[in-house]
Amino acid sequence: QVQLVESGGALVQAGGSLRLSCAASVRNFDDYAMGWFRQTPGKGREFVAGINWYGDKTNYEDSVKGRFTISRDNAKNMVYLQMNALETEDTATYFCAARRQWTYDTDEALYDFWGQGTQVAVSS
Repeated sequence: QVQLVESGGALVQAGGSLRLSCAASVRNFDDYAMGWFRQTPGKGREFVAGINWYGDKTNYEDSVKGRFTISRDNAKNMVYLQMNALETEDTATYFCAARRQWTYDTDEALYDFWGQGTQVAVSS
């Protein structure tokens, strides 16, 4: 069983930055690929970024490329999402997810464990 706890969500002005963190309570954290997803009311979860279990392979949804950076620290059981140049369209609840595979996937159905989410609101 993997427990994931996100933090770092806040209200920020457009153009600003936030760093989301996800703490994982699990043995062998480096057995898991990790992903960040986001969801707005009335919509399904959208893939934002993914990172493989070593942290040397990443992928991003097109609208966040060049603005967001996913990273992980396996020694601390942490995964991060650095978000820069935030836009109002980035407003959502952000979720951390884990799958016991060597690499990420963009399909939310392929993740085994989820956090409760952290709210990000970007004002104009």
